Amino acid sequence: MHIDTPSLSEQDVWLFREGSHAELYRTMGCQLRPDGQGASFAVWAPNAWAVSVIADWNGWNDQALRLQARDDGSGIWEGFAPEATRGQVYKYRIFSREAGYVVDKADPFAFYSEAAPATGSRVWSLEHTWSDDAWMQQRGAKNALDAPMSIYEVHPGSWQRQDGQMLGWRELATRLADYVQEMGFTHVELMPVTEHPFYGSWGYQTTGYFAPTWRYGTPQDFMAFVDHLHQRGIGVLLDWVPSHFPTDQHGLGFFDGTHLFEHADPRQGFHPEWNSSIFNYGRNEVRSFLISSALFWLDHYHLDGLRVDAVASMLYLDYARKQGEWIPNIHGGRENLEAVGFLRDLNRAIYREHPDTVSVAEESTAWPMVSRPTEMGGLGFGMKWNMGWMHDNLAYFEQDPVYRKYHQGQLTFSTVYAFNENFVLPISHDEVVHGKGSLIGKMPGDEWQQFANLRALFGLMWTHPGKKLLFMGCEFGQRREWTHDGELEWWATQNPLNAGTQRLVRDLNRVYRSEPALYQVDFSPEGFAWISADDAERSVIVFLRKPRGGGAPVLVACNLTPMPRTNYVVGVPRPGRWRELLNSDAAEYGGANWGNLGNLTASPLPSHGQPYSLSLTLPPLSTVILAPDDAALPNA
Repeated sequence: MHIDTPSLSEQDVWLFREGSHAELYRTMGCQLRPDGQGASFAVWAPNAWAVSVIADWNGWNDQALRLQARDDGSGIWEGFAPEATRGQVYKYRIFSREAGYVVDKADPFAFYSEAAPATGSRVWSLEHTWSDDAWMQQRGAKNALDAPMSIYEVHPGSWQRQDGQMLGWRELATRLADYVQEMGFTHVELMPVTEHPFYGSWGYQTTGYFAPTWRYGTPQDFMAFVDHLHQRGIGVLLDWVPSHFPTDQHGLGFFDGTHLFEHADPRQGFHPEWNSSIFNYGRNEVRSFLISSALFWLDHYHLDGLRVDAVASMLYLDYARKQGEWIPNIHGGRENLEAVGFLRDLNRAIYREHPDTVSVAEESTAWPMVSRPTEMGGLGFGMKWNMGWMHDNLAYFEQDPVYRKYHQGQLTFSTVYAFNENFVLPISHDEVVHGKGSLIGKMPGDEWQQFANLRALFGLMWTHPGKKLLFMGCEFGQRREWTHDGELEWWATQNPLNAGTQRLVRDLNRVYRSEPALYQVDFSPEGFAWISADDAERSVIVFLRKPRGGGAPVLVACNLTPMPRTNYVVGVPRPGRWRELLNSDAAEYGGANWGNLGNLTASPLPSHGQPYSLSLTLPPLSTVILAPDDAALPNA
């Protein structure tokens, strides 16, 4: 056995054990030498009495390469394999101090894995010549809180396929960039692409926290994907899962014969809802592992941000548990204090190392200050999903219009708390799976009314304060509930109503990105004003969006009954001509073509507390967007 110079410095070990190491991927795991000759190995297994690297190059002989334990009490085992070359498969064979427990584990820090159902790790390196300098220099402005952000959520394996086969990263890059650019989205958000043994978990049961899944190609193929989208001016966000991990034997669970990464007590360490293990956020080495994973994707893959999955399940000790199935914190409460500390450390590290990226929390409760700085007592996220807005609006739109007057508050309540956090409005994959049906299927009425309702919902979503996220297929009204097997129902875009909805989303993105009033002041009440919130009898709402510095506002009117409203008077702050920027009832979108003939003129008659007024025609089941003529869009 040849032992090379240990790859971890004393400083590395100290930071690892302190819980503040943010770049463990540079020293832990398998590190292939720059000349490709040999690789060093480092694995954390404090309860082992021996650790071997078993691999292609040594015939999977556990006597060929025994690692040596560091003498600093860190529990890290190290060694060097001069025969190791790129692409070869290896595992760690761990001999636990627990009598008789021997287990073969994939490398927690592996950069690449072999194809399932095999579970080994591959020796790999991460070289890539990036060509996205222009994007990287400007992306801080693209990810800023006052920038337009319209996110297209994508499951890579089921967006499009070729002859029934999943696309690789490079083919997907070209097709997806063309489509996203045509549709006007600013960012793509990928459902988890970290390695996962079960494809049906959609990536949410992660075993490889530093490895993009083998299913779509090599790590370099994924880099090329991100690189290409950046060159096309599209940001890339990654769904990242630090909340739980699967119990597959080759994974992190019971790693060295002890509950190393997870809590030992199932009341803290086992997730009953997902049948998975929960990280022990109070263990410093686990915090270093997870923070390093987060920064790894931002560093090596140039990703523009992370959407952190299932934050609520991390924050509450009693999440999905009954009385007696959980252990209170030291103060007797249900808050997971260690998880809170971890999330703050995570966000501090993200914004310290990559201040031009964004972290987004999927957090479904009223936990305070999720998207506020840690120094103010917040969790430090840049943004948070607005699950309340999503639930209320879908519940409202599912109502038959004849009953909507009794549910007006579901439309208007979101503005009561809209500025408590930096919100993203999400219509995600979660709303179109597990028997929930498709988005268009939630809409009431006949086919025409269903599509009119969906167009009105999109119009409201794109004009309501908050960034936007829409799951693939929803933009053209796919009928079938989403499934990870197969591709979207692209054939449906040949139908006029589906194609019209797709055009509407494209034009909403165009209007959204062209009108500063719709994105500059998303997170402060100065960017929003109600004109009419209480016309429940006619199920109409009207509001203004306002940009910084007294610029031109945008007027939004929604009529959510099938009855057109003529001569509907609304107050406006400016005189002169107002132009109809978008009308979801336009014929090109599949509507009935009611509207305001493109523009109308404000009269000097005060209304709704405004000095001027417009007499509008509100089409049936519609959203209409208007702006003063000086804010009108140039000819597209």
